[in-house]
Amino acid sequence: MKIVVLDGYTLNPGDLSWEGLEKLGDLTVYDRTSADNVVERAKDADIIFTNKTPLNEAILTQLSSAKFIGVLATGYNIVNTDVARKQGITVSNVPGYSTASVVQLTFALLLELTLHVQRHSDVVRDGKWARSADFSFWDYPLIELAGKTLGVIGFGSIGESVADVATAFGMNIIGSKRHPTDQSHRKNFKWADIPELLAESDVVSIHAPLTPDTNGLINKENLARMKPSAFLLNTARGPIVVDQDLADALNEGVIAGAGIDVLSAEPPSADNPLFGAKNCLITPHIAWATLEARTRLMKITVDNLAAFLNGNPVNVVN
Repeated sequence: MKIVVLDGYTLNPGDLSWEGLEKLGDLTVYDRTSADNVVERAKDADIIFTNKTPLNEAILTQLSSAKFIGVLATGYNIVNTDVARKQGITVSNVPGYSTASVVQLTFALLLELTLHVQRHSDVVRDGKWARSADFSFWDYPLIELAGKTLGVIGFGSIGESVADVATAFGMNIIGSKRHPTDQSHRKNFKWADIPELLAESDVVSIHAPLTPDTNGLINKENLARMKPSAFLLNTARGPIVVDQDLADALNEGVIAGAGIDVLSAEPPSADNPLFGAKNCLITPHIAWATLEARTRLMKITVDNLAAFLNGNPVNVVN
């Protein structure tokens, strides 16, 4: 059983072990694979794992040996699942492994936007506090979350966990989801459509998957619905937000700030408009990447393949 990992470096840059997959077959791990090399590296493989290396129709039709494709992530739009199904290839993903870590980064971004912890630490190190005539000073407005409204776009497991933490901070919650679920256990919660959520929220946090409906959802028109004092957070998928429209909204004061972990193209071009936008925090797609989350991802990946080989595939997305 030949197993190929096309782009294993981000999952395991050296602090984890591939032993679990090695026990299941003849394993070859590539740190990265360019589009031109995918077919050559995977053409004889029975099992293929990919994180962000595309497996489109043109490539899949050349992979006649493939029986199973494992996506090393929750989002699986990197694989043409329809073509895979027609070729009899089972495709699985890894759901749920990063929920706690994504929630943590979501609030790291929000707390930096509201308290400017790093900026205040920097000016202290530069000597400003030592030179101050007062025992306390602040260079930026300090904002309390209690009583503010958080709008969550995409109220799945991550969105619900974000709402749990926000409730602990004393925030009100507005949720948006294609198929609303029972949230009667929540205080200070309501469902709303996207326009109402954007208009009423002090913070908008995106946790939706990338679909034709969400692609470009946060554009000039929808940003204009938000409060001038509002913050936008995106730890979901980059293309949900139109980069240029968000940059314009920040620079023109349409909204107050943004904290984003994902961009429309990754890695981004050096001239991405958000790099020069006002009050915009950008992290390099790290919400998923804690050691604990990657350890869970590796374990579920091994379990997915073992289940397939035992004739009982799990987490199948096609």
